[in-house]
Amino acid sequence: MSPVAVTDSELSYLTQKQVAKFYDDGYLILPGFLEQDEVAALMERTQRLLDSFDLEGHPLTKFTTGEEEDESKHVGDEYFLSSGDKVRFFMEEDAVGKDGKLNRPKNRAVNKIGHGLHELDPVFREITLHNSKLKSVARDLKFHKDPAILQSMVICKQPEIGGKVPEHNDSTFLYTDPPSAVGFWFALENCTPTNGALSFLPGSHKTTRISKRFVRLREGGTEFEKLAEDNEPTKDEDYVLETCDAGTLVLIHGSVLHKSEKNRSQATRYAYTFHMIESEPYAKYDGKNWLQPTEELPFSKLFEH
Repeated sequence: MSPVAVTDSELSYLTQKQVAKFYDDGYLILPGFLEQDEVAALMERTQRLLDSFDLEGHPLTKFTTGEEEDESKHVGDEYFLSSGDKVRFFMEEDAVGKDGKLNRPKNRAVNKIGHGLHELDPVFREITLHNSKLKSVARDLKFHKDPAILQSMVICKQPEIGGKVPEHNDSTFLYTDPPSAVGFWFALENCTPTNGALSFLPGSHKTTRISKRFVRLREGGTEFEKLAEDNEPTKDEDYVLETCDAGTLVLIHGSVLHKSEKNRSQATRYAYTFHMIESEPYAKYDGKNWLQPTEELPFSKLFEH
């Protein structure tokens, strides 16, 4: 997809240069997008959620994206698969001991909170569905005609155990025809070289095929379904590490390759993220995708709020 030619006077938040950079690089960094009070509100609400969720009966589902050599490890139990219209808590791999119990306080064990925050929690709903700046960005990008929002989550990246996220593109996990996913990733804390800042392979969205998709199986669980031959291996030295301050918004093209390293620091690296996809009839959301809309909570239309 190429940008529509516009002038700065036709844009309401982004500049022409920023729009071009998104389409050229496959991502765009927008420092200071969230005000300090907005960041504080999201952080406070996240802490309340972490402190208040009940461990009684919790399956202690561990979240892992699955390293390339063992993709079968990706989480796929019912707690995960039915989380699209709920607010659920997923544990870091290293936070659950061999005895099946947490080895640290619960608020330092959670990998992420998801996946219906944008609809079910009033603080996250306000910042997502009633954010005039965000709507302006979506209009300026002209990537979607009728954007829908799904898969909202807080990623905690806990100190010392916050897991590595290997190289991937988001359209693998939210597959549409044609591909239409865009990630909106908000840093709630400073992201540094030691606590797991994002890295990108600029321009890879133009050359990388969506070679597989992450699907739910009829019999339960998940797997990666192959669509095409694997892409050529990439080089670590071609990646760009993008450190950023709290309040930064990172726009992520659904086909651009990105990753993050393990959190080796003593600090958390909280981030709030969700995705936009194109709605029908402009794109078809795949029925095999792990996340499916429900009657109780269909995908939210950005411009209907």
